[in-house]
Amino acid sequence: MRIGIMQLWQETNTFNPLPTTRRDFEAFGVLRGKEIIDQLSGTNELGGFIRSLRAWPEQPEIVGLVRLPAWPSGRATAETFAWIVDEIERALDGAGRLDGLLFALHGALAADEHPDVEGEVLSVVRRHLGAGVPLVATFDLHANLTPQMVAQADALVGFHTAPHVDVLETGVRGAAVLRRILIEGAKPTTALVKIPMVVPAERANTQDPASISYEFRRRLQALEQRPDVLTAALATVQPWLDVPELGTAVIVTTDNNQALAEHEAAALAGDVWNHRRDYLPELVSAQEGVRRAAECTAGLVVLSDAADATTSGAPGDSTWCLRELLKYPWPHGGALVTLVAPEIVAQALRLGPNAPISALLGGRRDALHSQPVSVDAIVQHAFEASFVLSGHLGVNLAIDMGRAVVLRAGDVRIVCTERSGPHFAPELFQAAGIDPFQAQVLIAKSPCGFRAVYAARSALILNVRAPGCAPSDFQNYPYHHRPHPLWPWEEFSWEAPRLEPGRGASQ
Repeated sequence: MRIGIMQLWQETNTFNPLPTTRRDFEAFGVLRGKEIIDQLSGTNELGGFIRSLRAWPEQPEIVGLVRLPAWPSGRATAETFAWIVDEIERALDGAGRLDGLLFALHGALAADEHPDVEGEVLSVVRRHLGAGVPLVATFDLHANLTPQMVAQADALVGFHTAPHVDVLETGVRGAAVLRRILIEGAKPTTALVKIPMVVPAERANTQDPASISYEFRRRLQALEQRPDVLTAALATVQPWLDVPELGTAVIVTTDNNQALAEHEAAALAGDVWNHRRDYLPELVSAQEGVRRAAECTAGLVVLSDAADATTSGAPGDSTWCLRELLKYPWPHGGALVTLVAPEIVAQALRLGPNAPISALLGGRRDALHSQPVSVDAIVQHAFEASFVLSGHLGVNLAIDMGRAVVLRAGDVRIVCTERSGPHFAPELFQAAGIDPFQAQVLIAKSPCGFRAVYAARSALILNVRAPGCAPSDFQNYPYHHRPHPLWPWEEFSWEAPRLEPGRGASQ
C-alpha cells in the first residue's frame, strides 16, 4: 500500500500590495520526495500524517511528493500559480501508483486570475489520481471553503482551534479519516453550508471558555466522536480575501449518510449565524492603548496590532504603535516592537554594533496605511532570525526570517527583520537575546494567535484599532469581488436549510 503526502500552504491577504512569488515559497522551504519524510516527521500536519501512517497495522509505504509553503502575504502571481501546478503534477507523475493521498492545505490561497487556488489544485490532483483513489485534505480554521474543494476531495479535515494549537493533531485526524475510507470501507458523504458572514479574528478564541468559539469547538469535537461522523469543522475564513466565494463555512462528513451530514452542518451553521455579533471585538486606539500600557505597572502589557498582523498576511511595517511608544519612557522593562524592514537591516549591518543610526522606519512595504517615522537610535546588535516555532501555527516548525537587528531608541527596542514571519513569537525575541516576558509593553502583530503564549503571562491585553491591511473593521475597505449580501456589510435575515437526519443512508 502506497500513501502520498504533500503540502500547499499560504494564506492570502488581497489588501497586501506585495505579491507572493516562487521566491517566497523557496525562502520558507520547498521540499521534495524523501526530504519531506526525513525532515518533517515531527512537524505540523505533515508530521501528523507521517506519525499516523507509521502506526497503521498495514505498514503502508509513505511517498513524499512535494511541500510548497510560503508565509502569509499578498496574492500569488499567475506565474507562481503555474509553477505550483507544475510542481504538483511533476510530483504526482514521478510517484507512480498511489492507493491514497493526504494533502495539507491552508485553504485561503488566491492568485491573480485564480481566486480559488486550492479548488483548482485539488481538481488537478483528482485528475491524476482518478476517481477511485481516496484523497483527504486538511485545512486551516481560516480557510475559505468552496464547493470545488468539496467536490474534489473525499474528505476535508479542519483545525478546531484558534490560536492554532492542533496543527499536528489535525494531520493525525486526517490520516485517521483516510484509514477509515481506505481500510475500513467508510463511504464519505459531505455537506457544506456557506454562511453569508465574515467575522474578525480577535474573539474567535476557541481556548477561552467564555467565548462562543469555545462552545463551537466542543460541539465539533463531540460530533467527531460519533461513529457515523468522519469529520466536522467550522471555517471562519480569512477576512481580508476579496474573492467571489468569500464566506464562513461549516462542513460535516459522515459515513454514507448525506441527510445526517446536511442536518448537522445546517444546525451548526444556523447557530454560528445567530452568534455572529459575539465575534465583534472591543478595540482601543493606538494612542489609548499605549497610554494605558504606560500607566500599568502590574506586569507585561500586550497590545495586539491586528491590522498589521504578519500572521494575517499584512506587510508588518506599520508605524502607528511605534509612533506612540516613542512618546513615553518605559522604565519597567522597556517596550518591544517589530518591523519587517530589509533596508533598515542592511543599513544597520553596514554601521555595525553600538553605532548611532538615523533612519525612516516603517511605512514602506505598506505606504497606503502608514507613513515612515524618523527615528534616532543605536544599533544594539545583529542576529539571525532563525528559530523553531512551537505554539500557535507550529509544532517544531523551522522559521527563517533572514538577518535581523535590534535598534534602541530610548526605552524602545525595535526588532527589524529582512523577511516576514511570526512577529509575535517569543522565539523571535529570544533569538535576539531578549526576554519578551520581562518587557513593560510588547506589540504583537497578531489578532488572536499570540494569546497561546502571552495570555497566561500578561497583566493586560488590549486590541488596538489602527489602519492596516488586516483590520477588524474590514467592512470599511473596498471589496470588489465579494458576494452579496454578506454580513457585516449588509444587514439581512438568513436561515440555514434544515433537513431531518432520519432519511437514512444516501443512495
